[in-house]
Amino acid sequence: MLEELTTPRGTYEHLDQVQLVDCREQYEWNAGRVEGAIHLPLNAIMAGAGTDLDPTKPVVVICRSGNRSELATMMFQARGFEAYNLEGGIEAWAREGLPYSAPDGSPGRVA
Repeated sequence: MLEELTTPRGTYEHLDQVQLVDCREQYEWNAGRVEGAIHLPLNAIMAGAGTDLDPTKPVVVICRSGNRSELATMMFQARGFEAYNLEGGIEAWAREGLPYSAPDGSPGRVA
């Protein structure tokens, strides 16, 4: 399962077993998000946010393309979490046709 968590499809298939952390900015989060994701912008993670996550469940971090989430993943790993970077971010998620939506329930978009 572990390697699968770095791909959109693998993460989607294991959403009930992981904590999906979206580290994008608020405007990106508002444009489209994965249901059940936890919104923690990268700067908040860098400042220490996320320590209240469940240490017994893997953390998968997503951003727009996979760059910011890579840094956030390293921060979570340094804090003792089993953490994975979702390769390709929400752009790859959208290309795979996986579900994500805006806060009002309308189809999401990548911002």
